[in-house]
Amino acid sequence: MNKGQATRQRIVAEAAALFNQQGYANTSISDLMAATGLRKGGLYNHFSSKDDLFLAAFDYAVEQVTREYRQALRQERQALKRMDAIFQIYQRLVDAPLLPGGCPVLNAAIESDDTHPQLRSRVQQVMTLWQSLIAQILRKGVERGELQPHIDIDAIVTILIATLEGAIMMSKLYDDGEYIERAIAHLRQYLASLAQTPSAM
Repeated sequence: MNKGQATRQRIVAEAAALFNQQGYANTSISDLMAATGLRKGGLYNHFSSKDDLFLAAFDYAVEQVTREYRQALRQERQALKRMDAIFQIYQRLVDAPLLPGGCPVLNAAIESDDTHPQLRSRVQQVMTLWQSLIAQILRKGVERGELQPHIDIDAIVTILIATLEGAIMMSKLYDDGEYIERAIAHLRQYLASLAQTPSAM
């Protein structure tokens, strides 16, 4: 990695933390200059616009979270244990977030509206991949006889993601991890009820 690439990577990492805390609209170029220690020209030497930097920062933030999931899932094979590994990552996003400000996907989803179609599209892509990953875990569980054969996988994926993301939002809003803990406890029981031989996770 040359000096220019290293500088760009540092800018993205510092901007990701700032955007994740303050949001796109509330983060000014002056804020970015202060966080990175660069002048305006220094920022625009690496990024064509604030939008360009914002999207790069979002991609970086998502990659940090994705890396955590990959590492956790690599250690588990059984469907319910893989889902429990995902639950533990969600718990950590509340207790010890990888980036200041919490879950970058949730934050971006809230901020992405008709005024920022590029971000909205990027968030949708990430969420679609996320849904596909969970659906694949559940499908494998059915194929291996771990889960009941006629479960509605699409419905379950929706319930899981909506419950977890909603619980993260409430935990952040009230600064109280009890919300994510309750959600995870409920989802563990829910998934256990879908096992071929229902049991606690």
